[in-house]
Formats: sequence, C-alpha cells, structure tokens
Amino acid sequence: MNSSKKILSYLVVRITSFISHIFDEIPRSIYPSRFTILLLLPFLLSACQFQRVSAPLPDFYYLNQDKDLSTVGRTALVELDNKSSYPQISTDVTETLFQALQKKQPFGLAVVHRDNPAWRSLQLDLNSPYQTQNSALAVPPTYTLDQLTAIRRTLKCDAVLIGTISQFKPYPHMTIGLRLKLVDLRDGRLLWALEQIWDNSDKTTEYRIKDYFQYQKRSGFAPLREQLVTVSPLEFIKFVAYEVAETI
Repeated sequence: MNSSKKILSYLVVRITSFISHIFDEIPRSIYPSRFTILLLLPFLLSACQFQRVSAPLPDFYYLNQDKDLSTVGRTALVELDNKSSYPQISTDVTETLFQALQKKQPFGLAVVHRDNPAWRSLQLDLNSPYQTQNSALAVPPTYTLDQLTAIRRTLKCDAVLIGTISQFKPYPHMTIGLRLKLVDLRDGRLLWALEQIWDNSDKTTEYRIKDYFQYQKRSGFAPLREQLVTVSPLEFIKFVAYEVAETI
C-alpha cells in the first residue's frame, strides 16, 4: 500500500511538472483564462501517460559500500534451496539468475548444484537466518576460518552466492519469494543480500513489468509479452532475475 502511494505521489509530481513546462512554452495569448486551461488539461494528462517513469525499486536489498564487487573474483552460485512445493522451480530460478548476472558481469560466476559431491562434502548450513538492521540486510552468521578456507578450496572461488526460494505460487496469481546473500570467503563479510516477494497482482510490480519490457525487450510485441509474464512462470522468473541482477 505504501509503495502504491509513493508511485501515485511521484506521478502527480511528474504530471504537475510537465503541465507547468507546457504552459511556460505556450504564449499567454493562447490561454487567457483559467477556463481555457481546464479545457486543455485532459489532453495534457493524456500526453503525460507517455512520460510515466516508474518509481525506483523498493529498498529490499543491502549492498556493502565498503567493498568493490569487481574485485571479488570467481563466485560460486549455489543452487537455491527450495521451500516451495514445486521441486523444479529451484533449478529454473538458479539458471535464470545465473544468466541475468552473466549479462551484467559484476564478477566471474559458476553454478554449483546442491547434489554436487564437492558441495555436499562441506556439510554447511550457509542459509541460516541473518539479522536485519535499519531495514537493510546485515551480517551473515559467523563462520570459522577453517570453514571459510574449506569453502574456498572446495569450490575454488573467492565468494559464494547462496539463498532460498521462500515461496512460489503459480496461481491464483504468480508469486515468488527470494532470500539471497553474497559472502566474501576471504574475510567472511557480507557483500550483498536481498529479501523480497514478487507478486504479479501488485500494482507496483505491474508498473515495473511494463518498464522491464519497454526498456529491456524493446519489442513490438511488448503488450503480449507483458501478458505472458502474468501467466508464464518462466517469463515471470526472468523478470524477477532481471530485478535481482539490477541491485548488484
């Protein structure tokens, strides 16, 4: 509800600014009275629809400002743990997230599946809960130097990206919940973390889906693709993975 109010307020400011700009450009002789302005208002509001810019993404992630992610080096993306009742969704989300991150290339990335003998030999619960602080995700659980060294040596990486699919529902409306975190194995510090639920029935999500196709897909079939996001789990996962990658 708060996000919807923020978007509405943001759009009102944008519309007001746009109208003021238009009237500043039009000679005063064209609109000598307030009545004329009122007559023009519906047309100006219609024009403003093309000026819509969705509000920024909600503050659902933490990014360590003291760390440069470009220096992280090779990172292992461990197949996400799955708390939903749909087993296949874990593989789908992990692979799609891998592809989205590869496009941004913030660091070298390799997928490690949970049935990988190397991963299973570690016997670590890297998905244990982490505390929150000031609405941002904070420090991960403490690992010993031996545990950090074992992960680096076994997975041959300097950081590990792990997480959980907290929920997934394909109907009555598509919903995906994720908890993710990126841990620097060199010192055990949290580099980045995210916790969010995407629901395609939410108006804020709907606006972001439109922008996703308008600015990323740039296709003449954008309206059709927008509808696919609301009915196709794979298309919705691609949208979610895109938003996750944009926070890193």
